[in-house]
Amino acid sequence: MMEKISSEEAFKAMYLYLEKLYEMTGSDDLAGFLGGMSMLPDARPADPAIWEDWLDAIAKAKSDPDLDLDLKGS
Repeated sequence: MMEKISSEEAFKAMYLYLEKLYEMTGSDDLAGFLGGMSMLPDARPADPAIWEDWLDAIAKAKSDPDLDLDLKGS
């Protein structure tokens, strides 16, 4: 059985994952996004819209257990 984590812990995990991708690629886009995700002293991201988008993504994932994440052909 998988351990459940909080929205905040999941956000931190996503940040660490994207940070690792940035280290591997040096992508300017990822650097900018990580800057907006960085936490301020009030424990919220520097870009407040990112937190709302994150909560929306969680709600969508929870409401659709059959969410299709398969690779789409072009």
